[in-house]
Amino acid sequence: MTPSIIVDHVSKAFGEVKALDQVSLQVQRGEVFGLIGPDGAGKTTLMRILCTLLKPDEGSATVDGFDTVGQMAQIRRRVGYMPGRFSLYEDLTVRENLEFFARLFGTTVEAGYSTIGPIYSQIERFGNRRAGALSGGMKQKLALSCALVHKPSVLVLDEPTTGVDPVSRKELWDMLATLKPLGITIVASTPYLDEVRRCQRVAFLHQGRIQGTGSPDDILDRFAHIFNPPGIERADEVQQHTADNVIEVQHLVKAFGDFHAVDDISFNVKRGEIFGFLGANGAGKTTAMHMLTGLNQPTSGTGTVAGYDIRTQHELIKRHIGYMSQRFSLYGDLTVAENIRLFAGIYGMSDSDIERKTTALLDQLQFADHRNDLVASLPLGWKQKLAFSVSIFHEPSIVFLDEPTGGVDPATRRQFWQLIYDAAQRGITVFVTTHYMDEAEYCDRISIMVDGKIRAMGTPEQLKQQFHLPDIDHVFTHLARQANRSSD
Repeated sequence: MTPSIIVDHVSKAFGEVKALDQVSLQVQRGEVFGLIGPDGAGKTTLMRILCTLLKPDEGSATVDGFDTVGQMAQIRRRVGYMPGRFSLYEDLTVRENLEFFARLFGTTVEAGYSTIGPIYSQIERFGNRRAGALSGGMKQKLALSCALVHKPSVLVLDEPTTGVDPVSRKELWDMLATLKPLGITIVASTPYLDEVRRCQRVAFLHQGRIQGTGSPDDILDRFAHIFNPPGIERADEVQQHTADNVIEVQHLVKAFGDFHAVDDISFNVKRGEIFGFLGANGAGKTTAMHMLTGLNQPTSGTGTVAGYDIRTQHELIKRHIGYMSQRFSLYGDLTVAENIRLFAGIYGMSDSDIERKTTALLDQLQFADHRNDLVASLPLGWKQKLAFSVSIFHEPSIVFLDEPTGGVDPATRRQFWQLIYDAAQRGITVFVTTHYMDEAEYCDRISIMVDGKIRAMGTPEQLKQQFHLPDIDHVFTHLARQANRSSD
């Protein structure tokens, strides 16, 4: 049987950067094939070549027997593509997005419903809601429906679940499994190891070259130093916290009309503690974080952050905290050093302190040779480490991290968490949300929100014992599936 995809010695360069270097592989018809590797490995470049969005500099690639350079039109009718960033129109409704993509391919929603029905039926009742108002999980279901509406024979997914909670991730991969009887070939990239294991075969890309192709278990075992680095050992003194509370929250509520996004939560966080704030998409954790960081005001309840009242002193709170959003928070058209100076100046640091600490920080991150590089040119993992370092450059009492490692490979995430541990050792409290449940295990304590309420709180070990489950992933899934309100 002729393979669905053939890549033959493909190379692609962007200036002096060789994104792909003599890459060759084959994907069988109806196979679920994974592309895995560190940030900047070349996965997205290869996917864009297969989708005819880029041309290779050398070599050739075919999809269903059609050449990606000479027969673009034929391929585009046969390929469904979900890029890494949300690909839909946020100002259009759910139904309007789907109809738009159907028209692009000369078909209708009704004609394609047999393919998208199992997926689209889960969000169809929200047909008149703007796509921008959907949760992460709902957006992914809509994007997948739009990619499938024209009944493609090949589906290309570039990290389709980045930023999506564990339960929604499992649901999306369950949906992909329903496509198998249709014979659709699926090529997917992902940083999540549980998703890697749901592929039939995977190719490991590193620095633009194929390092190995085989079963998921084979590749993950052969390259365990990349995909399963050793855990981080913390010094005992890091875990000993003072009695001081730097965050105190009592009966906090945030309502939007009759809807209580945050519904009567109470908790404290101690100085130097790493506190994990978990919840499925739509559980209310981002709304709660916005109140704690002074970006939004509570409907009722009380709280203090770094000693300042979240109702009346939110501007003072902003001066004494660090914040890193889940969307990259630095300026891509400024250099590394310019970004550091800008944010340090906003926090009122002196020129001499900025210069001294900038040199020390760049040495610590091993970025000294990249001081004058534009941030946009850096790999994602480097950007994330830089963004975190900038968020604590002024030595705040607390740093809030909103899904800081989304889409980052395991080895780079481990390096990022070493930076978090170092900050906690210096007495900085770390308040972090994450969808990686292995990261939740690194926290001193975690809370899990469901339907706007905190349903569980304690150390990872306490929660595993309380629910008689082997890890936090199982605990999270157990609680999240008890939600009464949908995550839309």
